[in-house]
Amino acid sequence: MSPFGEPRTKTLPGTLSLPSGLDSRRMPAHIAVIMDGNGRWAQQRSLPRMMGHQRGVEALKRLVRLCGAWRIPALTAYAFSTENWRRPEEEVSFLMALFERVLEREIRELQEARVRIRFLGDLDALPLQLQAQIAEATRSTADNDGIHFNVCTNYGARSELVRAARRLAVEVQSGHLQPDQIDETRFAGMLHTAGDPDPDLLIRTSGEFRISNFLLWQLAYAELHITDVLWPDFDQADLEEALLDFQGRKRRFGAVEATLNLEAESNDP
Repeated sequence: MSPFGEPRTKTLPGTLSLPSGLDSRRMPAHIAVIMDGNGRWAQQRSLPRMMGHQRGVEALKRLVRLCGAWRIPALTAYAFSTENWRRPEEEVSFLMALFERVLEREIRELQEARVRIRFLGDLDALPLQLQAQIAEATRSTADNDGIHFNVCTNYGARSELVRAARRLAVEVQSGHLQPDQIDETRFAGMLHTAGDPDPDLLIRTSGEFRISNFLLWQLAYAELHITDVLWPDFDQADLEEALLDFQGRKRRFGAVEATLNLEAESNDP
């Protein structure tokens, strides 16, 4: 038996083709994921919390591969929040070192898969070596035409909104922008996620029903999928379940169904 425990029986074979139960025409354009439960996963196995974080990296790699294979254009993962600095110093140091090792080890595979990676958050607070690796990974994958993979690192949505407001205030103060020119599109263009569509689907693992200061603006109309599965165990079957849940929703964006039907009919050729 592996020191990490036996694989769950529901894990599907390692195929990357789209499962037959999913409608390729109704896939989300952008998935956001709160990767929760690494510590609990390790605790359940009497392992150090760090082992849970290591296995969490493997779960994220699986998710990136699957989203790329299933033609999901964008994926945003919540890797390290502005609040995570409050964790024990040993754990924070381990996470910073883990980010560095993973970037160094995986950048070639990301390039081969044509993944475009960006790191969203206050990167200036990260260790200098990690900042340099992030800058190089971002630069070297910027022209890739595969999945857009965003890693939220030292990220907090409230800080992001304050930053956007300050940037707009500077433009107004300098005379380059009038207050009445500020609308939702211009505001969204100041956010870290500018250039990507807002997430259609938010997946949160470990059964917690909160969004934890994550993408507060961008998740306004996202469908939420909460699963009890701990993040290191999240696999192909769990992603398929989340997508089936998503495809079973009626997305009204604040309208009523009759209005949406009329809009659809008016758009028919």
